[in-house]
Amino acid sequence: MEIASIDVSSLFAGASEQRTATDRAIHMSATATGFMTISGLPAALAPSKILRQDLLRIFTLPDAEKRHLLRRNFDPSRANQYRGFFPLQPSSASYKEGIDMGPDVAYDDWRPDASDPLTERTPLPSEVALPGWHAAVRAYYRGMEQLGSQVMRSLARSLEFPEKTFDVYFDGGISTLRLIRYPVRDPASLVGADAAKIWVDHKGARRALIGAAHIDSGFVTLLAQDGVEGLQARAADGRWVDVPPVEGSMAVNFGGLLERWTGGRIKATEHRVLGPGRERYSIPFFYEPRVDAVIRPLSGGAPFDPFTYGDHLWAAMTKFVEFSDLAGLRAPRGLR
Repeated sequence: MEIASIDVSSLFAGASEQRTATDRAIHMSATATGFMTISGLPAALAPSKILRQDLLRIFTLPDAEKRHLLRRNFDPSRANQYRGFFPLQPSSASYKEGIDMGPDVAYDDWRPDASDPLTERTPLPSEVALPGWHAAVRAYYRGMEQLGSQVMRSLARSLEFPEKTFDVYFDGGISTLRLIRYPVRDPASLVGADAAKIWVDHKGARRALIGAAHIDSGFVTLLAQDGVEGLQARAADGRWVDVPPVEGSMAVNFGGLLERWTGGRIKATEHRVLGPGRERYSIPFFYEPRVDAVIRPLSGGAPFDPFTYGDHLWAAMTKFVEFSDLAGLRAPRGLR
C-alpha cells in the first residue's frame, strides 16, 4: 500500500484537463486505499505551521479554564452533550485530550435545535483568555468546508454523477473541527489498561498506542498534522503503513458511511496513532452533512433502508471513549 501524494491546485483553478487528471488521481486513491495526502492548496486553506500553532493555543489554557468547556459526560453540571472539551482517558488505547467544535464557531446566525444535541453550540474560551483565537477558528472552519466540498465534487465527477450531487446534503451541515493533543504516555496512564490493546510491535520496537485503531464513521476527514510521525493506515494485507506528516500537506481519508453510500466503491480505511515518544498534535476536520439529511442508496450502489445522518452519527460516535455514557441522551428521529 502506498499513500499517494496529490497536488489538488487544479480543483480551485486550472484547465479542465488538469482537473480531470486530479479527479482521476483522487478517485484512484479513494477506491484503492482510502487514504491520500494532498498539497497545492490555496494559501487561505493550507495548514501552515503558524496557523496550527494559533489554533492549538487552546491547550495552553490552565486546567481550570479547560474544565469550563467540558461535556456533560465529564462534568454532569454542564448542559452541552456533543460539543466541548474531552480530557485524557487513563488506561484507554486512545490517550488524548481535545475539543469538538461545530458550525456555530463559523456562523453567527447558527440556530441550534433545542431538542437535538447534535446542533448545540460549542462552549468556547473567552476572547480575553485567547485573543484572536476565535477569528482563526472561524476562518479555518470555513476553509475546510470549502475543501471538503471540492473533494466531494471531485468524487462525484469521477463516479460519473452530476458534479453537485452531494452539495444539497452538506448545505447547513454539522461538520466538526477537532483540536487534539496527544501527550507522551506515562506509566500512570497504563495502570489498569489491557496491555494487548496498548502495546504493539512496529519496526522491531515496542510502541504504545495513543489513538486506537478505527474507521471514521462519516464521509471525508481532512487532517492537518503537526510534522510529528505516528499516524498509520492499515493496508489490505493487514500491514500498518505510515502516513507521512509532510509540511504544507494534509492527510485525507474517507469514512464508513461514504463507503456504504457509494456501494463500496470508495474505501473507508482503518487507521491508528502510535506514540512517537514526544508530544503530538493533530487537527482533523470531519466534513458532515445536515443532521436531517436523508441518506438513500445512490445509483449503482447496494440497496439499504434510508436513514437520517443525525441518527447514524449519534449511534456511531457514542461508541468512542470520549463520547461514552451519552448513548441514551438522544432518541433516534427516523424519517420525517
